[in-house]
Amino acid sequence: MAERARGEQLKMDGSKIALITGAAGTMGRAAARALLTEASRLVLVDIDEKALMDFARELPAQTYPIVFDIGDFEQVKSSMARVQRECGEVDILVNNAGVLSKHRALDTTPEEWHRVLRVNLDGAFYLSQMVLPAMKRKRWGRIINVSSFAAKSGGITAGTAYTVSKGGLVSLTFALAAETAADGITVNGIAPAYVKTPMVTAQLTAEERQRVIEKIPVRRYCEPEEFAHVVSFLASPLAGFITGEIVDLNGGLQFD
Repeated sequence: MAERARGEQLKMDGSKIALITGAAGTMGRAAARALLTEASRLVLVDIDEKALMDFARELPAQTYPIVFDIGDFEQVKSSMARVQRECGEVDILVNNAGVLSKHRALDTTPEEWHRVLRVNLDGAFYLSQMVLPAMKRKRWGRIINVSSFAAKSGGITAGTAYTVSKGGLVSLTFALAAETAADGITVNGIAPAYVKTPMVTAQLTAEERQRVIEKIPVRRYCEPEEFAHVVSFLASPLAGFITGEIVDLNGGLQFD
């Protein structure tokens, strides 16, 4: 058993399948490129068909783009059945897709609340539920949930629904890690603060962007490639002794 564990730590076996949600966005693209070295095939999921197909054409042939709404359980169920049939069982799941909301509690409508929670939290749960049986059977798997610094801070510029959804994702990470630790599966999260993406910068005014930079001790935004490097590490065999961890990428905004 110890020899097998050491062997797993040295390298991938070359047959892993990784699924990334929000794959057409800035962070999803960076994560996909980073995982090309860890997986033999990438399943790219996004709701934006044109952006997804354009990105898939930039990557090697072993990518499999598929469009569905991760917040719709029936779509997730049918789409994941198709993925398993046409690609195989998912070994690495990166729950990266998310929508941002800036509205505080009194300005958040029920519709916005449910929309944000549906994408940011429900989708991660549905997909995790779909991939866990195969991971348990193979006694190997990686689930990586993309949370946010907002979950710890209460949201500097993020709204209530977004902050709560990301806090829920942290709790989901802990729950799944506790449930699966004995099955060769690791479940970890990443809590970035202000990755350089249009989702962040386009929704902030110039004045807000300047205030954010002044709050971050390193005085810059996180680069997408820095985020992707953490994804790649957590997906690797060398991260097999790390589970239930939330990795902060916040430029010194908060120390634990």
